[in-house]
Amino acid sequence: MTTQSPEHPANSSKPCIFCTIPADRMIDRNEDVMVIRDAFPVNHGHTLIIPHRHVQSYFDTTPAERASIEQVLFKHRNLLIEELGVTDFNIGINDGPLAGQTVHHLHVHLIPRSKGDMDDPRGGVRYVIPSKARYW
Repeated sequence: MTTQSPEHPANSSKPCIFCTIPADRMIDRNEDVMVIRDAFPVNHGHTLIIPHRHVQSYFDTTPAERASIEQVLFKHRNLLIEELGVTDFNIGINDGPLAGQTVHHLHVHLIPRSKGDMDDPRGGVRYVIPSKARYW
């Protein structure tokens, strides 16, 4: 299993932003993961689930970390349903630079979706490559 140093790859003197999150930004945590609201939200309630351990890829997580991610993902989905009255979500991981990962510390996006937040939401995550998103 590989893990990265908790430093920003572009500048080794700059610490990873997810390894230095202040406790007051966390809205939840357990032994393996923490939960924060995204600082640059795509939609109201945009939530990030982040392992405490500095690991870049979902595929380098331990079974316990994956179980914690899933447990917290369901918990916060249910909380967002109660809080915002939403029923639909995008769940995403940018795993590696070619997949758009800019913070090299695994984080799972839980993005609530609402009627009217986009003119035509069909295609969802397929829009990571816009020219290939539309298949209907």
